Amino acid sequence: MPWLEIGMIIGGLVALYFGAEGLVKGASAFALRLGITPLVVGLTVVSFGTSAPELLVGIIGTDDISVGNILGYNVANIALVLGAAAMVRPIEIKARAVRRDVPVMVAATILFIALAIDGSLSRIDGLILLGAMTLYLTYTFFEARRDMSQFEYIVGEEVEGADPERSTWWSNVLFIIGGIAALALGAKWMVDGSIVIAGMLGVSELVIGITVVALGTSLPELATSLVAAYRDEVDISVGNVIGSNIFNLLFVLGVVATLGSLTIGADALSIDLWVMLAVSLGIWPLLRSGHVLDRREGALLLAIYIGYVVSLFLR
Repeated sequence: MPWLEIGMIIGGLVALYFGAEGLVKGASAFALRLGITPLVVGLTVVSFGTSAPELLVGIIGTDDISVGNILGYNVANIALVLGAAAMVRPIEIKARAVRRDVPVMVAATILFIALAIDGSLSRIDGLILLGAMTLYLTYTFFEARRDMSQFEYIVGEEVEGADPERSTWWSNVLFIIGGIAALALGAKWMVDGSIVIAGMLGVSELVIGITVVALGTSLPELATSLVAAYRDEVDISVGNVIGSNIFNLLFVLGVVATLGSLTIGADALSIDLWVMLAVSLGIWPLLRSGHVLDRREGALLLAIYIGYVVSLFLR
C-alpha cells in the first residue's frame, strides 16, 4: 500500500482546509478594518478564499489534474453534495437560485466548453473567462445592493464572523500568510501523492483529478451541507454550490490558463466536459419542480455520481 502517498493526500486535504479558513478569516477582517464594505468582501475575499484550494491545485498540478479537479469538483458539488444533503433532509430552493444562478452556471459551462473544444485553453481564453467573471461579480454586486434581503446570502457567515474590532492587524496578516502557506503546501502534497497513486493504479491523471483530488477538495462543502441538512438549515446549500461552480469555471480556470495555456485531454473532450454540462443542465428541472429537492431526487443525483465514478475506473 502506498501509505506515504495516501498520507500526503490526507495531510494535503487538511492543510487546504485550514489554509482556506485562515486566509478567509484574516483577509476578511483585514479588509473590513480598511473600511471595505462586508458586501464587497463577501463577493471577493470570501469567494476567492473558498476557491483557493482548486486554484492552487490548478497552478501546481499537471494539466490533466488541473482540468480533472474542476470537472470532478463541479460534478461532485451538484450530484454528491446536493444529493447527499437532500437524502438527509429535503432542500428548499430559493427562487433566486433557479431564476439567476443556475442559468449563469450553465452559461459559464457552455462558455468553457466552447473555449476548450479545440483541445486547449490559451491565455486569450483565460482572459475571456476572467472577463466573464468580472461581469458576473459586477452584476451580482449591483443586484445585491438593490435587494439587501440578499445581503446575508451573498456575504455568508465567513464575513459575519470576521470582527476587525476583536483582532489586531498583525494577527490578520499572520492568518493571511499562514493560510497561503498552508494552501501551497497542501496543494503540493495532494498533487504529488495523487500522481504517484495514479501511476500505481494504472489510471490516468485525469481520472485521479476527477475522483481523488476533486472529492478531497469538495469534502468541506459535503460536510457543511450534511450538517446543515441535519440541523434543518438547508437554505444555505444550493446557492453556495452553484456559486462555487461558477467561480471555478470562470476564475480558477481563467487564472490557470492566463498563467500558462492548459491542454485538454481527449477523454475530457469526448466524455467528461459533456458529463459536467449534462449534470449542470439536469439539476435545473429538479430545482424547478416545486422548488424543493426531495429525497428521491437526491438519491437519483447520488446514483448518477456513483455511476460516473465507477465508469471512470472502467475506461
